Amino acid sequence: MSKTERNILIDELEAKGISDQNVLKALRAIEREKFVPATMQNNAYRDIALPIGYGQTISQPYTVALMTQELKVNKGDRILEIGTGSGYQAAILYKMGAIVYSIERNFDLFRNAQKIFDNLGIRVSTKCGDGTIGWSEYSPFNAIIVTAGSPDIPESLKKQLTIGGRLVIPVGNKRTQTLKVITRTSEKEFKIESIPEFAFVPLIGREAWEKD
Repeated sequence: MSKTERNILIDELEAKGISDQNVLKALRAIEREKFVPATMQNNAYRDIALPIGYGQTISQPYTVALMTQELKVNKGDRILEIGTGSGYQAAILYKMGAIVYSIERNFDLFRNAQKIFDNLGIRVSTKCGDGTIGWSEYSPFNAIIVTAGSPDIPESLKKQLTIGGRLVIPVGNKRTQTLKVITRTSEKEFKIESIPEFAFVPLIGREAWEKD
C-alpha cells in the first residue's frame, strides 16, 4: 500500500469535516493496512469498515476520525478504549500522545492486536475481559471511547471519567445507533450530545447486550 493512497483518504476525511489537525496527523502516520487481514489490504484506504474475523470489523476511517475528534485528545491524557478489535483505534490514540488502556473480550483478537502493537513498537496497556465495567484500577480517565454499539450508557464507564472527561459511545439497537458524547460536568452531572447515525457491532457484557 502506498503513502499516496493514505494521504488521499485523509484528504477525503478532511473534506468531510474532520478538522482536528492532531487527529489527521495521526491518521497519516498510522498504516491501516497493518491492522487488517492480508486479504483485505487492497481495501485498507477505502473509507469503509472491513471484517477482521470473529464477527468483528475495523471501523470506517471516517468513524474512527470523528470519534477521536470528539474525544478532544491532549498529549498525556489517560484514555480507556472498550473494544480493542484490530488495534487501529488504540494506535491512533497512542500516536497522538495519549496513555492508552484497551479492553477486548475476544481472546483471539486481543492476542492478534497485542502482536501488532509489539511489532510496531506501540505501547498500549491491554487486557482481555468485559469492557462494559471499565478498568477501575487505572481510573479516572480523561476520555473513554467505546467501539461497539450499546443499548444504554454503562454506569461503570461514566463513574470512571474525570470531571471534564468525555465518553464517546454508540447507543441504540443492534442495527443502528446514535453516537453519544458525554461530558462529566461534576461528580453527579453529565452533559450529553448526540450525533446520528451509525452502525457498530453489538457491545457484549454485563452492562450492555448479553452474549447471544
